[in-house]
Amino acid sequence: MKILFLGDIVGRPGRDAIKSHLEFLKDTYKPDVFLVNGENAAAGFGITPKIAEELFSMGIDVITLGNHAWDQQQIIPYLEQEKRIIRPLNYPVGTPGNGSTIMVTERGKRVLVLNAMGRIFMDAMNDPFRETNEILKKYTLGANIDAIIMDFHAETTSEKNTMGHYLDGRVSLVVGTHTHIPTADTRILPGGTAYQTDIGMTGCYDSIIGMKHKAPLERMLHKVPRPRFEVAEGEGTISGIFVETDNKTGLANAIKPVRVGPHLINT
Repeated sequence: MKILFLGDIVGRPGRDAIKSHLEFLKDTYKPDVFLVNGENAAAGFGITPKIAEELFSMGIDVITLGNHAWDQQQIIPYLEQEKRIIRPLNYPVGTPGNGSTIMVTERGKRVLVLNAMGRIFMDAMNDPFRETNEILKKYTLGANIDAIIMDFHAETTSEKNTMGHYLDGRVSLVVGTHTHIPTADTRILPGGTAYQTDIGMTGCYDSIIGMKHKAPLERMLHKVPRPRFEVAEGEGTISGIFVETDNKTGLANAIKPVRVGPHLINT
C-alpha cells in the first residue's frame, strides 16, 4: 500500500501549494491513502467545514487535527457528522468528534488512522499512550486491519520519539506534526514501523513557522503579546512523507521525505 501524508497546512499558501502540485503528487506517488494535517488550514488557526470539503474534493482521504482543532467554532458540529476528519483521541470523554477513523481504499484495504496529542508543553490531556493502546487492542496488522497510521501532534522530539518506539511493530506509520519544521530522521524503526519526528508544514517557509515575521519577533524579543499572528503570504512548499507498506504484514517497506516548492531542498 502507498501512503502519502502531508504536514500541517498553514493558511492559503499551504492550500494553494496542494492545488498547484496535486497532479504531480498523484502522478509521482500514486497514493492509495492521502492524508493531511489540517489544523492550521484556516488562516493559520483551525479549519472550517468549507476548507475541509475543499481538501476532500482534491482527493484527500483523511484530515487530522491538533491543539487548534476548535479555533473555528463552525467545525464542532461538522466533526460530529464527518468521519473523515479526526481530532486527538486523548481529549476528555464527551469531546465532540472522533480520535480515529477507518477508511477503505479503492482496492478494498482497511486503514485505521489515529490522531493523538502530546502532553509536554501542551494543554492538559489524557495519557496519549494508554488511550492509543486501548484502541489498538482491537486491531492486529495483517489480520483485521491492513494499515495503521498515527499522527502524533506534539511539541517535543523526545515525546514523539517515545511514541514511535512505543508503537513500533504494531502500526505502519508514526508521524509527528505541530512544530512545522521537517526533521531529518526519516526511517523505519527496528520493528518495521515507518517514522519521522516531524514531517514539517505545507505552507510558506519564508516565515516563522508559517507566520509573518513581525509578531513572533516582537514576542520573542520584547515579550509583547501583540501584534496578532498572521499567515505569511509567500508561495507555499509541500512537506510530508511517502511510505510503502507490505501487503501481508502492514509494516513499512520504504519511507521517503516529500518536499516540493521554494526555500527547502526538494526531494
